Amino acid sequence: MKIYNTLTRTKDEFVTNVPGKLSMYTCGPTVYHYAHIGNLRSYIMEDVLEKYFRFSGYNVTRVMNITDVGHLTSDGDTGDDKMLKGAKREHKTVMEIAKFYTDAFFDDCKKLNIKRPDVVEPATGCIDEFIKVISSLIEKGFAYEAGGNIYFDTSKLKQYYVFNDFKEEDLAVGVREGVEEDSNKKNKADFVLWFTKSKFEDQELKWDSPWGIGYPGWHIECSCISMKNLGEYLDIHCGGIDNAFPHHTNEIAQSEAYLGHKWCNYWFHVHHLNTNSGKMSKSAGEFLTVSLLEEKGYDPLVYRFFCLLSHYRKSLVFSYENLDNAAVSFNKLIAKTASAIKDDSGEIDTAAYDKLMESFKAALDNDLNTALAITALYDVLRENTNGRTKKALIAEFDKVLSLDIIAKAEKLNAAENTTDEIPAEIAELVEQRKAARKEKNFALADELRDKITSMGYIVEETRQGTKITKQN
Repeated sequence: MKIYNTLTRTKDEFVTNVPGKLSMYTCGPTVYHYAHIGNLRSYIMEDVLEKYFRFSGYNVTRVMNITDVGHLTSDGDTGDDKMLKGAKREHKTVMEIAKFYTDAFFDDCKKLNIKRPDVVEPATGCIDEFIKVISSLIEKGFAYEAGGNIYFDTSKLKQYYVFNDFKEEDLAVGVREGVEEDSNKKNKADFVLWFTKSKFEDQELKWDSPWGIGYPGWHIECSCISMKNLGEYLDIHCGGIDNAFPHHTNEIAQSEAYLGHKWCNYWFHVHHLNTNSGKMSKSAGEFLTVSLLEEKGYDPLVYRFFCLLSHYRKSLVFSYENLDNAAVSFNKLIAKTASAIKDDSGEIDTAAYDKLMESFKAALDNDLNTALAITALYDVLRENTNGRTKKALIAEFDKVLSLDIIAKAEKLNAAENTTDEIPAEIAELVEQRKAARKEKNFALADELRDKITSMGYIVEETRQGTKITKQN
C-alpha cells in the first residue's frame, strides 16, 4: 500500500514499525457541541483506512482522544475554553456537557457505521501524564514558565514548521486566526503546555501542578494519550487537514523533544467539506448534523457513500443537490445488488472473484482511493458471473466500505415478495403525514407515524419516496 504522507509530501510505501502490528492515532472531537458533517467526513475516511488495514491483515490498535478540557476557541492559545463556552450556553457543568456530546458523537458514528476505536481516552483522565511530560520538557530546556503559564520553546528545535514551507514571519502569532500576540511568549510560535489560574479564573476544571493550579493546553493531550497507549513509536496519525497546523505541528515538536527521537512515521490528513460559501463550521449558516439529514429524510449511509465518491485529499462540496444525486446512485446500487443476488446458488467463480478482488485492493492500495473502490464494486455487478460470486465479493468489499449493501439489498428483495395491499385508512394517514412534513409540522408528522405504527405498519422516508411495509 502507498499512502500520501503529509510529513514527506509524497506517496510513501506503508511499512509498520513492528511487522503485522499497526499503531494508529486519530484526533477525537472537542465535545462541546454536536459534530457537524464536515467533522464527520474525517472520521468516515479514517474509519475506511482502519478497516482496510484490518482487511489487509494488520493487527491494528487505534486510539482516539476526547477533548473535554484545554481546547480554546482559537486553535492557538487565545479565546474562551470551548468546553466552558458550551457549559455556559446550556447552563450545565463542563462534565455534563462532555458526557452528553461524547454520547451524541458516538451515536452519530454508529449511524454512519464508523467503528469505535479500540481505546477512547478523555483528556481529563490523563492529567498525571501531562504533568510528567511537561516537567521533563522543562528539565530538558524545551519549556519555560512565563506569566504563570508553561510554554514550549520552539526556538530550541532544528525545524518547527514540518508540514509546510512557510517562513516564520508568514504565520500570524503561531495560530490560524487573527489574534493579539501573547506577550509572555519568547517566540511568536511558542505554545502553551499548561495554563494556570492567573490567566483563567473562571476555568471550571483545575488541577494541582508544580506550577500552580491550572489545566493543560490542547496540544499536549494528544501526544501524551498516544504515548500512554501506543508507546514511543507511532505508525500513523490521522486528522483533518486543519489540524496539521498548529495542532499536529505542536504534537511533533513536544513529542520528539520529550522522546529524543522520531515519533510518528506517517501523517494522514483529510481535506475539508465545503459548502458553496466556504468551509463548513458550527458557526456559519445552517448547522449540518447527521440528525438534520435524518429529519430531511436522508439515510445517514447516503452521506457516507457521498464521502466515499471523492478522494480524501480533495475538498468536497456539500449541497443538497449533490447529496440527492448520491442518494439516487446509492439506491440504484442497492437495487442492482438486489437483482444480482436474488439467485445466489452455485459455486464461487474463483477466477472472477480473484480478478475483481485485485481491482478493489489496487484502488485502496493507491492512497485509499475510495472512488475507484466504488467503481470496483460496480464492476462486480457488471461482471458476467453468478450471483453467489457477486454476493461474496460485495460482502467482502463492504467490510471496508461499511454501506450495509447486502442487508439493504436483501431487505429490498424481501419487500418485493410482500404483496399485502395497504389499507385505505393507512394510505390516508400516510398522505396526511406527507402534508404535515411538507408544512414542517414535524410534531404532527411524528404523531401520525406513531399512529400508523400502532396499526401494524411501518412508514419510512427514502429518497425514492415514502415506503410502507406491514410489520411481521
